[in-house]
Amino acid sequence: MKPQISQKAQQFTESVIREMTRLALEHDAINLAQGFPDFAAPEEVKEAAVRAIRADINQYAITWGAREFRQAIAERFERDTGLAIDPEREITVCCGATEAMVASMLAVVDPGDEVIVFEPFYENYGPDAVICGAVPRFVRLRPPDWSFDPEELAAAFNRRTRALILNTPNNPTGKVFTREELATIAALAERWNSYVITDEIYQYMVYDGAEHISMASLPGMRERTITVNGMSKTYSVTGWRVGYAIANPEVTNAIRKMHDFLTVGAAAPLQEAGAYALRLPDEYYASLQQAYVRRRDRTLVMLEAAGFRCFKPRGAYYIMTDIAGFGFPNDVEFSRYLVAEVGVAVVPGSSFYSQPESGSQQVRFCFCKKDQTLDEAARRLARIRTGAAAKR
Repeated sequence: MKPQISQKAQQFTESVIREMTRLALEHDAINLAQGFPDFAAPEEVKEAAVRAIRADINQYAITWGAREFRQAIAERFERDTGLAIDPEREITVCCGATEAMVASMLAVVDPGDEVIVFEPFYENYGPDAVICGAVPRFVRLRPPDWSFDPEELAAAFNRRTRALILNTPNNPTGKVFTREELATIAALAERWNSYVITDEIYQYMVYDGAEHISMASLPGMRERTITVNGMSKTYSVTGWRVGYAIANPEVTNAIRKMHDFLTVGAAAPLQEAGAYALRLPDEYYASLQQAYVRRRDRTLVMLEAAGFRCFKPRGAYYIMTDIAGFGFPNDVEFSRYLVAEVGVAVVPGSSFYSQPESGSQQVRFCFCKKDQTLDEAARRLARIRTGAAAKR
């Protein structure tokens, strides 16, 4: 009789997003599933990494992050939010925002605590709570604007609530939470003495007049907010795995201990490049936003022409769609049909919900791709109507 695997490992599956990437490779499909750009990172940021490697910055950095990188994070955060933070006592550099999130949760959440998660959610958040021994409680975001019911949110809080996870701009919906919505969340967090752990990795990708507001900047929230961010999306370096968490000194000390025994430290030369990237001029961020607005609008036209009903995003680089018009029984069958027979990979909507049936008629596309990629995707998607009809 073999020893059993842990109960935690049995409570969730492998990443559906990464599974769809593997299927895309298997079928030579265009990958509009996993959120990584297929275009080059900024040349000057790459050169900064090359210079660091050539300068022999190849050994361990300080466990919680190279000093110059932490200083650059503090400068950028103050520029964006108006909050001055101490780079020596309030920043932890991690191996991507993914590790920053789980290290933060391990730092403040105990087994038996509850963690509130808005759904549809980025698929890591539920398993992160389980890894911490916590119980996730889900609050629904409802289309078309992905708003939440304040009464439903209030009912989710109780004396066991240790934290709420907030992702704004949001993956997978593209929702940008408003100041009023943030204030509602903040009031409940204060009332129940809970933390808000914010994932702000898409903060520079906001459209149509939407404004990204950091929860930490709201009155009374600096001390109870953990802000998670990273280089991956803003600088098109998802494979570099350099992220960070910003929190008050007491919480940061706990995050650093968790981070130290999870991964020791992030790549030293890439942190040097990160210090350079974070100090790029404002023009870089304006250009980034403009480029993604163009890609979003181009992708919306493509999807609507192919028969999808789209929920127009105001942030991030994803589009959630309704697939009911294609007549498939569920999102998983449709996604497998799309990757194998049409040659385009997407993410089944059910992977973003605690109850899979809630997303059974939705799929998510990403639009962080070159024009040539989107052009070819449009050509292939034009075949869906005929192919889908044949499957019914």
